[in-house]
Amino acid sequence: MFDFSGRTLFLTGANGGISRAIARTFFDLGANCVLTDIDLDGVAAFARDLDPAGTRTLALRQDAARPDEADAALAAAAERFGPLHALVTSAGLYRVRTVGEMDDAHWRTGIAVNLDGVFYTCRAAIPHLAEGSAIVNVTSMAGHRGSHSHADYAAAKSGVLGFSRSLAIELAPKVRVNAVSPGLIDTPMVRPLMAAKGEVLLDLTPMKRLGTGEEVARVVAFLCSDWASFVTGETVHVNGGLYISG
Repeated sequence: MFDFSGRTLFLTGANGGISRAIARTFFDLGANCVLTDIDLDGVAAFARDLDPAGTRTLALRQDAARPDEADAALAAAAERFGPLHALVTSAGLYRVRTVGEMDDAHWRTGIAVNLDGVFYTCRAAIPHLAEGSAIVNVTSMAGHRGSHSHADYAAAKSGVLGFSRSLAIELAPKVRVNAVSPGLIDTPMVRPLMAAKGEVLLDLTPMKRLGTGEEVARVVAFLCSDWASFVTGETVHVNGGLYISG
């Protein structure tokens, strides 16, 4: 449906479940894919599996919480492939701890990865973004509704929503900026939650099932495509209706 040939995607947290689906979708649509993750060995193995020839992928280490690593990764991407056409921030840290049990380090690490990391990557990307390019920040239903025992994560994702709208204003008309908010997607990150209360959550979901990484990836691809050329500052929910019924 979309042809991303000659275009370049920069994707953070690329070794995650949703992220891998995003990378595969863009690669299959012809894009060059710059894949970054704190786990360099893991993301490099994924890149080799995706592109054995290594002509359209570049795997890089990036700790989302470090601004210097964002700067270095974006510079390396531009050196290899030139201007960027799609930036997707998908690096995330999701842990269980109530506020009463949460120490300062836990809070700061969650904010650093899930919010600061989006800022660092977007800021570093700005000089390398092509005319008509798009940014999609991966947020979460938790950023809209909160989440028991995940206050750092929910607060950070809420911040990403406000940041995305602000950036959309600043970068228009050259660059569009949107967000996607996945709900219960069948990835390793949500499996402990489903083991604990999956029956209740699925009962609350009008679609009566988990989503797939591919279903999120297709929404991201749409938002980065020319079909979404007049869409900016928006958030698309991908949660099977759980947001409106839960």
